[in-house]
Amino acid sequence: MRREPNRLLQQHLAEAGLSRKGLARRLNDLGLTRGLAGMRYDHGSVLRWIGGQRPRDPAPKLLAEIFSLRLGKPVSAEDIGMSRGAVPLDLGQEFPHSWQEGVASVTALWRADVERRKFLLDSTFALGAGSAGIARWLTIPAEERLSADGPRRVGVSDVTAIREVTRSFSELDNRFGGGSIRGPVVKYLDTAVTPLLRDGAYGEATGRALATAAAELTRLAGWMAYDLEQHGIAQRYLIQALGLARGAGDHGLGGEILAGMSHQALYIGQPRHGLDLARAAAMAAERSGVFSLLAEARVLEAHAFALLGDGAACAASLHRAEVAFDRRSPENEPKWIGYFDEAYLAAKSAHCLRDLGDGAAAVRQARRSLRMDGRYVRGKMFNLSLLASALLQQGELEEACTAAASALDVAQGLQSVRTRSYVADMRKRLQPYAAEPRVAEVLARA
Repeated sequence: MRREPNRLLQQHLAEAGLSRKGLARRLNDLGLTRGLAGMRYDHGSVLRWIGGQRPRDPAPKLLAEIFSLRLGKPVSAEDIGMSRGAVPLDLGQEFPHSWQEGVASVTALWRADVERRKFLLDSTFALGAGSAGIARWLTIPAEERLSADGPRRVGVSDVTAIREVTRSFSELDNRFGGGSIRGPVVKYLDTAVTPLLRDGAYGEATGRALATAAAELTRLAGWMAYDLEQHGIAQRYLIQALGLARGAGDHGLGGEILAGMSHQALYIGQPRHGLDLARAAAMAAERSGVFSLLAEARVLEAHAFALLGDGAACAASLHRAEVAFDRRSPENEPKWIGYFDEAYLAAKSAHCLRDLGDGAAAVRQARRSLRMDGRYVRGKMFNLSLLASALLQQGELEEACTAAASALDVAQGLQSVRTRSYVADMRKRLQPYAAEPRVAEVLARA
């Protein structure tokens, strides 16, 4: 969708005698005086606004204030082409500069999602979206204190409620897929979490707990969108979840979100981007000391190398993943990484080996992956499909059909577009053997 240039902003720049760089500097300075230390706009930001983008709140209001002072007359956000009701088409794709900007961005994203705004439904994965902000987070520590003095008191019970909702919805997602429950998750974020973030009163400890809880649930909503192959929406949610995690100063959760972003990039065929994200996840994991997360980041790194055809680098990353896995102590790690166990590591290793053409090793790892927690129904379907494809590489046609049939049995109860994609992949791999009666039977079911 093409944006209309913001001629009102151009006119005010010319009238005020300001350069793009000068306006950006004044905005950053004004933000700093208002406690918004994270603002780091530059001339390129202003150029994008002239091109039709709208910056996140509270930037439009601050820009109007700058022009008012410069011109000696009242100037509103509407006067510079940044009306409050306008929603930027890149909403959620930019990593927030500050906590206040992040709250404005993520709550606007939830609202647009509830309203099923067309620009959001039609959005696609944007390569590199949020990358500059991610690099900024990894290299520049958060400076601001997380406290607020709004009209609504936020307490421990509010944070506990969000975490309990996240736990319940996560269990349902693993059992049934994201199709039937993503809507209620987004609605809860919009109706229950938005007031806490926007109007809350809390001190430092409660503020960080609230940011962490909101980040976990936002991440889950993004993961559900990924499961539905709504990749543009998923990417925006994961970027904003990462912003919330940064606000909380939670490097471990940030690394887990980066790992999820890497997972998505690899799935849609962007291994180089996935590799960058996996390495960023590893950096965050090392800072946090969560070794299960470090193992996950390394095995994602290995998968990226496998998709790039670099067997030696893949093997080195798999070894590093196993070393990190051996150092983990699950009882001392956050609950959100509880899914990452020996079966999960085996499944990701099997993906690497299969994609490198090592069918025998892939079969061994795929068999190990099936010794998994029964609550992860969707994961079981994926792992059965993986075993079927690895067995086909080895020419074990009968056993591959048995595994494929089992995968189809599990898939029947799932509302997951990724599940359908796995089924389509099995069909494609089985098609060359369609003349075999057992294969024809599985293909008919698929």
